[in-house]
Amino acid sequence: MADRPATLHARTLDQLGRSIGGQVIGPADAGYDEARRLWNAVHDLRPAVIARPRTGQEVATVIAFGREHGLEIAVRSGGHSPAGHSGVEGGLVVDMSAMRGVTVDPATRRARVDGGALLGELDVAAQAHGLVCPVGVVGHTGVAGLTLGGGVGRLQRGFGLTIDNVGAIELVTADGRQVRASVTEEPELFWGMRGAGWNFGIVTAFELRLQPFGGSLNRGISLYRGRDAEAVWTTFRDYALRAPDSVSLIFGIDRAGSTVDIPEELAGRPIVYVAWNHSGRPEDAERDTAGLRAGPTPLSTTSASAAYLDVQTAHDLVLGFGRRSFIKGANADDIRPTALADLVELVGTAPGEGSFSATAMGGAIARVAEDATAFAGRSAAFDLSADATWDDPALDAASRDWVRRAMDVVEPDTTLGRYANENADVGPEETRLLYGDAKVARLAELKRAWDPDNVFRRNHNVSPAPARAADVD
Repeated sequence: MADRPATLHARTLDQLGRSIGGQVIGPADAGYDEARRLWNAVHDLRPAVIARPRTGQEVATVIAFGREHGLEIAVRSGGHSPAGHSGVEGGLVVDMSAMRGVTVDPATRRARVDGGALLGELDVAAQAHGLVCPVGVVGHTGVAGLTLGGGVGRLQRGFGLTIDNVGAIELVTADGRQVRASVTEEPELFWGMRGAGWNFGIVTAFELRLQPFGGSLNRGISLYRGRDAEAVWTTFRDYALRAPDSVSLIFGIDRAGSTVDIPEELAGRPIVYVAWNHSGRPEDAERDTAGLRAGPTPLSTTSASAAYLDVQTAHDLVLGFGRRSFIKGANADDIRPTALADLVELVGTAPGEGSFSATAMGGAIARVAEDATAFAGRSAAFDLSADATWDDPALDAASRDWVRRAMDVVEPDTTLGRYANENADVGPEETRLLYGDAKVARLAELKRAWDPDNVFRRNHNVSPAPARAADVD
């Protein structure tokens, strides 16, 4: 397939539009620039065509069109891929925004979620019945993109990853088949979809299990001097390893903004923070988080209760489309003291807005067997990540380099697996680090069965396993 094909003729685009009934947008059409725009402004990609199918059959038609015309295919649900996988230069974007919708059955605690739905839609529909599915933390993220990579957020220690709450997946494969995958229907495909799902087809719907949830979070954040990083980490780590499942928590190193309630001389300098969300009864929050208060005296501490739906959309504007971003992550069970000191120094010299964080895993996440899904690293205590955000394109190279250097600092601490949705680097080595050698081998066999031509390669790609002699005799 050609990576940068010639511009498609207007007549060809018109024929595609008539064949699917959905919207087809080419470079000459009004709205093209808005339609191709991705969350991460680093990826300024110009596809040859953007198609918005409305049904599974139309998705199959669009895939066939892309293959016929030699177009590399990208799939967009919310457009949030840090690596820019939601767009493609000179290729075909299958934009699922015309397939949005969430239907909740409160009696069975199940939701049917269409392939283009956003997290905010799912949150609102589920909470209308006092239910929830553990998802991510920004309302305009696509459910499909988040889920297929695992799905980490505020409630996962209590309810598991998003993939742990998937009952079935409906998808269209590279050859146009409409398939349903579950523990009883195509179980091996179901295994691979949960953690590496972009490799095998385009999701048109999920069946998600929902959990009872009262709808409010007790929250707190404490700020510390950068020099206290080791002591704060020790308290955080020891507490996280025995924390109730109702508590999610993050340790972070960032630069203090001028609006933060801390001494003026610390503005712009590295600080350490610990943030937590408690999803249990409000009267239990202080007792359940007491272990976090055993460390150094914080510069400031705030706590409050807030509606879950408000918390889920609180950062939608701050983390909106249009800024430049790079992120890398890895799993670990601890961080060495020398690494913490180096990270504090690095944050102080970041070229843009660079930060480092460690999210506590464990709880329900770790109670799922490692081989139950393609997602790797169930037993890891922490998900570490470094990320940078900036606006000036001149800072692109320096910001990427800063993130990679920050993650190099903690590389000796890392364990099996990485969260695919927070890794902007791509390539065979990155895929191996995401899943580990054993799962990559299993995924490669699955890829050969469902997408031997690697049609769906605009992702953290698993190459199809070579055909064995017995298969071609």
